[in-house]
Amino acid sequence: MLDRRNPKSQFYKSIHVSYPSAEDFRKANEKGHPPGGDVMIHGLPNGMGAIGAAHRLRDWTDGCIAVTDSEMDEIWKLVANGTPIEIKP
Repeated sequence: MLDRRNPKSQFYKSIHVSYPSAEDFRKANEKGHPPGGDVMIHGLPNGMGAIGAAHRLRDWTDGCIAVTDSEMDEIWKLVANGTPIEIKP
């Protein structure tokens, strides 16, 4: 779920995803992999907002979900903490 916000992130706002859960740890351990963590939905790096949607041309987030700054404003306003999220490949 989306559990906390950071308006002063190194990116244009960020919202934390409550991952990994105990079940995620178990599944990762079964496969012999670390589960990862500190997954965020965030805007572009501060000062780089002009890049806009072009950021999608390359995978640069190391596991996070990046959106444009205007998309982040919309998510920030419309999605409350505690909202469930499902991330699919």
